[in-house]
Amino acid sequence: MQVTIDKNSGYCFGVEFAIKMAEDEMESGDRLYCLGDIVHNDMEVNRLSNQGLVVIDRENLKELKDCKVLIRAHGEPPETYKLAIENNIELIDASCPVVLKLQHRVKTAFDKIEKKEGQIVIYGKKGHAEVIGLTGQTMEKAIVVMEDEDLEKIDFSRPVTLFSQTTKSTKGFYALKAKIEERMAEANQSLEEVDFTANDSICRQVSNREPQLTRFANENDVIIFVAGKKSSNGRALYQVCKGENPRSYFVENESEIAPSWFGSEDKVGICGATSTPMWLMEQVMAYINSLDQPVAQA
Repeated sequence: MQVTIDKNSGYCFGVEFAIKMAEDEMESGDRLYCLGDIVHNDMEVNRLSNQGLVVIDRENLKELKDCKVLIRAHGEPPETYKLAIENNIELIDASCPVVLKLQHRVKTAFDKIEKKEGQIVIYGKKGHAEVIGLTGQTMEKAIVVMEDEDLEKIDFSRPVTLFSQTTKSTKGFYALKAKIEERMAEANQSLEEVDFTANDSICRQVSNREPQLTRFANENDVIIFVAGKKSSNGRALYQVCKGENPRSYFVENESEIAPSWFGSEDKVGICGATSTPMWLMEQVMAYINSLDQPVAQA
């Protein structure tokens, strides 16, 4: 077998930056809390937990005082910063610059569209950490849309400004944009009668991986896609691989790999999400290579 790792896979710069900040802070010896899993990958969360990173939720945060808390790449709503000041919490802010810029754009658009009784719509997963940060810029008035049935929450006779969670599919965003345009045109006889602004706010480090993975999936006989089960980016990118190569398999680590997936002459490609560490893909590669070794005779 020939086994290769996709050179474009692995951490985006936002996740890499957050993990580096966590590791640097933990070197000081002070206890470091992290608001939510630092990355949607249990293997990496466990590795950092063994180094001393303590994962907490928002309820835990309310009880903490006089300590250090890391804000991960997903960003946080304004309430988190307010609470930190009240409880004398030092925030180690590892929010991704792309997410922070989007938060500012959403806040600016919300302030503007409120005056016209309009609506902010966010294409994303309700409850996702990044989406919580984005809706927090709108006093929780933003409408989060993921499925077609979510469109019923929108009043198509009123202005709409659309944004996207940075890790969503570009294809999905433009499909949603078209559906909103169609519904607004129906409700108003023509689209010109009401304001509709669509902002493609998907991170290009994420969106560029779709065409890259398309090529990679076609270059190999078998694709092993490595990602955490909680990663929405992982599920989206895996579907890109599966759509191109039916012999694509989603695994969290090497223990989920079946030797029957491979033939002795197969070209095997290993790839992953923006939340998949390179060390984990290398671990998977080592395991697959071990399957190709002859068994020693007793």
